[in-house]
Amino acid sequence: VQLQACGGGLVQPGGYLRLSCAASGTIFTVNVMGWYRQAPGKQRELVAAITSGGSTNYTDSVKGRFTISRDNAKNTVYLQMNSLKPEDTAVYYCNGDIFGAPAPGVIGLQDYWGQGTQVTVSS
Repeated sequence: VQLQACGGGLVQPGGYLRLSCAASGTIFTVNVMGWYRQAPGKQRELVAAITSGGSTNYTDSVKGRFTISRDNAKNTVYLQMNSLKPEDTAVYYCNGDIFGAPAPGVIGLQDYWGQGTQVTVSS
């Protein structure tokens, strides 16, 4: 089981980006999926999360600008980021709480992380 994130890049302030993260492998259920970010010199923080039923929560600094969504059929989570600010610059990581088979003969619920994608907001 692995998570593959993509969609980062360089954008000017006020611009937008869309991140996506797909879970692959032997997967039975995907529970909460989320996006975290880590800026240089700072701790990793939760940006947004979404349950399998579609309930969402956001950190205060992105409310009204970012939207998290998911496609359960594709085991994919998205983060639409609008009105980007320089302070949004960070490496963004996707996270998933997944019940699957990470190895032959092994089945269980585990927390998985994607590899991270850089988002830079700068003029």
